[in-house]
Amino acid sequence: MLTSTKGIIIHHFKYSEKSVIAKVYTENYGLQSYILNGVRNKKAKNKAAYLQPLSLVEITANHKENKGLQRVKTIDLEIPFQTIPFDISKSSIAFFIAEILYKSIKEEEANASLFEFLHQSIQFLDLSDNGYSNFHLLFLANLSKYLGFYPHISTQPKTNSFYFDLQEGCFLTLLPYHRAFVEPPISTLLYQVFGANFDTMTTLIINNKQRKMLLSTILNYYSLHLSNFDNLKTLDILEEVLN
Repeated sequence: MLTSTKGIIIHHFKYSEKSVIAKVYTENYGLQSYILNGVRNKKAKNKAAYLQPLSLVEITANHKENKGLQRVKTIDLEIPFQTIPFDISKSSIAFFIAEILYKSIKEEEANASLFEFLHQSIQFLDLSDNGYSNFHLLFLANLSKYLGFYPHISTQPKTNSFYFDLQEGCFLTLLPYHRAFVEPPISTLLYQVFGANFDTMTTLIINNKQRKMLLSTILNYYSLHLSNFDNLKTLDILEEVLN
């Protein structure tokens, strides 16, 4: 039976002369792989927008359980982007986030809260007029909630000299017994990032050097808690554009 679902394009690669296989995180079925026929045909240039990283689409397909590849009947843009394809900073962030999702999301079952977070976050980026240079930091921080390793945060330690334990995911006033930790003052900024949301993003005072260190720290945190999370191809481009 044909069913429809909202989806977010994460990755795609060539499949045969005129088709592609797209990795899509869907609202109803979690992560799925779809065969899109004819999208590489010269007559289907308008369909290229469907395959842009993080595109919000509506897919109709005959979804079958325990099947590696699903065949798409129709695909349409659910919410066309207003700015991301035309803004180099935003498009670099989108490529980066898509790669993060490709490496971190593995579940082939619906997760309504994760889908809603991604769906809303992408729209926020697209509609932001300015002040989104820290968007990727807050996105990574909040995504960790849905991946199961968001740090233990209660109240900020009274002292400014506290450490972030990358291994245990918590903030400490004493040095951890191992070397996987972050020293102040970056740990203080990290605390602020993990405690912020997109609505308060512009209140974070972070310079380019600090932003680069924070991103490196958060990615190290991810690599400690996710398998095969390394060799990000979009990282250098993102840092060059944003800095």
